[in-house]
Amino acid sequence: MADLGRIRVGIGGWSYEPWRETFYPDSLPQHRELHYASRQLSAIEINSTFYRAPPGEIFARWRDETPEDFVFSVKAPRYCTHRKVLAEALETSARFLEAAAHLGDKLGPVVWQLPPTHRFDADDLDRFLQALPREAGPRSLRHVVEARHDSFLVAEFPALLRQHRAASVYTDSDKYPSFADLGGDFVYARLMNSQPDLPTGYPDDELDDWSERARRWAAGGEPAELPRIVDAPAEPRARDVFIYFINGAKENAPQAAGALLWRLEQHPH
Repeated sequence: MADLGRIRVGIGGWSYEPWRETFYPDSLPQHRELHYASRQLSAIEINSTFYRAPPGEIFARWRDETPEDFVFSVKAPRYCTHRKVLAEALETSARFLEAAAHLGDKLGPVVWQLPPTHRFDADDLDRFLQALPREAGPRSLRHVVEARHDSFLVAEFPALLRQHRAASVYTDSDKYPSFADLGGDFVYARLMNSQPDLPTGYPDDELDDWSERARRWAAGGEPAELPRIVDAPAEPRARDVFIYFINGAKENAPQAAGALLWRLEQHPH
C-alpha cells in the first residue's frame, strides 16, 4: 500500500448528546453533526454498526457528507464477533463488508471487537482471519482485532496477526488487555482513559507522549515504554496510524482528539 505513514486522529461516532455542550456549535442542526465533525478531525470510528449494520446506501450517504481525504473505521456487528466459533460468522461478515464497501476510498480499518468472555483459540482465529476478504472492489481491506480476554496474551496471537497482516487494538486501558505488538502495515489505538476533570481528557504531558508515539509508529519505530506480549519488535517500516479517543470521559473526546491533532500540526479542514 503506497504512501504509508499517515497519522489520523478521531473519535467514536458523532452523535452523543453531551457533545452538544462541549463540541458542536449551538446553532448547528443535528443532521449536520457528521458534516461538522469530519471537518474538525481526520477520522471517525463508526460504533453504531456494532449493534445494527446499515445498508450500503447509508454508508454511501456518510461517504458523500465528508471531505475527500476523510476516513472511517468501522466496527463489525456483534452478531459476527460475539459467538464461540468466529469462523461460523464468515458469511454474515462478508455481507457486512459488502455494505461497508460503499464508503469507497473512505473505508479504513474494520474492527473485530471480541467479547470479554471470548478465549483465545488459535485454530479458529487463524481460519477466521484467513477467510476475511482482503479487498472490497479496487480497495484493500484492513482488519484489526480487539481481544478482551487475558488468554490472548500469548506469543501465538501476535504471530497470527503478523501472518495475516492484521493489527491488534492498543487500548490504554486497565480493564482490558493492553499491548502494543505490531501486526500489519498500520497501528490502531483506542484510548480509553480520558478524565472528566480535564477539558482535553488527557493531561498535557500524556498528549505530548501520544504525539511522539504516533510519529514514531508512523516512521517505522515502536515506543519502547508501551507493553508488548513478545520482546522481538516488528519489521521496521512506515505504518499508517489511527488513534481514537473512545471511552472514559467521552464528553471530552473531541477536545482530546483536537489537542492531539494540534500537537501533530494537523489542521484537517
